[in-house]
Amino acid sequence: MTALKLCIFDCDGTLVDSHYAITAAMATAFAGQGLPAPSGAAVKRVVGLALADAIRLLHPGAAAETYGGLAQGYVAAFGELRRAGETREWLFPGVVEALLAIEEAGWLLGMATGKSHRGLLATLSAHDLADRFVTLQTADRAPGKPAPDMILQALAETGVAAGRAVMIGDTTYDVQMAKNAGVVAVGVDWGYHHRDELLAAGAVVVIEDFAALPALLDDVVASAAA
Repeated sequence: MTALKLCIFDCDGTLVDSHYAITAAMATAFAGQGLPAPSGAAVKRVVGLALADAIRLLHPGAAAETYGGLAQGYVAAFGELRRAGETREWLFPGVVEALLAIEEAGWLLGMATGKSHRGLLATLSAHDLADRFVTLQTADRAPGKPAPDMILQALAETGVAAGRAVMIGDTTYDVQMAKNAGVVAVGVDWGYHHRDELLAAGAVVVIEDFAALPALLDDVVASAAA
């Protein structure tokens, strides 16, 4: 019997370009606490982290109640954007075709993201992708990146060995999470961290478009095992 294989994707910056909604919601949350909004560049740097961790990096040294207010404000603001149809989480080119090709090559699909479970389902459902993934791991159900827990839970749920899994992501947090879980990491260069950072963090390769991904998955797993 052929051993199972699992391809785990990050969401924001990897499958969808979501910085507009994240930056807008963060600006609203900071304004609600009487604070200046963080720059778009600063927000992009923390995309992928659990919300609490991202806020601490954007506004270090604040009191606990401030962090709580920022988190609540962000969730409320993002919810308002979603209800108004203003999240603007566009799929990157080639996502659907790549997912189909990867499935046809015998891989299971999974997700490991800093989004909440509810937020992830909303994003995937908006693009008719919710049924494509056999395991969904989110930062409100496990320690966030770069802790290995989301990947380890995905492996446990699917019965896939770490040596038969690949993590696909756009940030060093994704790469570090994969390394901590003993899984190969592949970077994408259209997201929120630079390709040189991804390679330095331990990505075995950084791809320039989704079309390149299906053909290299088996090779990177085999190379890691050699």
